[in-house]
Amino acid sequence: MLFQFLGTSAGIPTKERNVTGLAVQPSPSKHWVLIDCGEGTQHRLLHSGFGLLDLETICITHVHGDHCLGLPGLLASSSMFGRKHPITIIAPTDVQQWVTSCLALTDSYLSFDIEWIPLNEQFNGRETKQYRIEAIELSHRVPSHAFKIQHERIESRLKTDKLLHADVPQGPLWGQILRSDSIELPNGDRLMSADFIETQRETVSLIVGGDNDQPDLLRDHCDQVDVLIHEATYSQAISDKVGPTPMHTSATQLAKFAQSVNMPHLIMTHFSSRYGGNKVRELLEEAQESYQGALFLAKDLDLYHLSKGKLNRLSNAAE
Repeated sequence: MLFQFLGTSAGIPTKERNVTGLAVQPSPSKHWVLIDCGEGTQHRLLHSGFGLLDLETICITHVHGDHCLGLPGLLASSSMFGRKHPITIIAPTDVQQWVTSCLALTDSYLSFDIEWIPLNEQFNGRETKQYRIEAIELSHRVPSHAFKIQHERIESRLKTDKLLHADVPQGPLWGQILRSDSIELPNGDRLMSADFIETQRETVSLIVGGDNDQPDLLRDHCDQVDVLIHEATYSQAISDKVGPTPMHTSATQLAKFAQSVNMPHLIMTHFSSRYGGNKVRELLEEAQESYQGALFLAKDLDLYHLSKGKLNRLSNAAE
């Protein structure tokens, strides 16, 4: 998978960070998934490699504005770009009602259909040819969910040693083996392609959390997950100071949970605006005291590649 952060700030944008949005693309498909759509998300997309016409599914974790206020504008822009094919939106029912009213009251005509899928206890996942999306209920001031995205890639490779041993001449016949059930050799012999192909399956998965003050709710879903992307809104000291009302996770809480489930890669995001500039490194240093895996601080427009259990930060379009 490729994924890119379109916003990493909690509540309000800062000079360095937009509010929440994340683009996820199962490679090598051109289609992609958007998780949350805070105000300004479509502007961030202009600095990314993800186009609105290739956006296939939108997942909204909860109704708070920093996670969904950008949705009507993004949909309207998609229409102005000439989109014709439908888009799927998995979201709380209140988001559907609000977006529908907003588009109607602003005389915004869409050139495509929306398939609305309510995010509730009846939601049992969505599966396409490229990925599967599951929802996990979290704990916040309003109903909030995490999304688990799993992608399986199947690669077929030729057993070259066996082909050479069978005297199959290199060239077009080797290519035909991958495209057909059987091939005919120059001497008239027919060989079954399956005897000369090995299939490898690679599955990668990540969990992207919405706002949540109980990371442990994810425990039963973390088996064989490669990456956890989750809010770390405050340091533990600030979390203790503001109290439980905001219902967010501290860097320490998140790090201890990730360590307890042996999560190989952890990306912290959704930082309070009080952590401007280099102050955000305070959260990294705090988390490092409790978590020994590969730890990252999300940054707007950071692009990551996940393959074969390894996570690499590729680039940042703003740098």
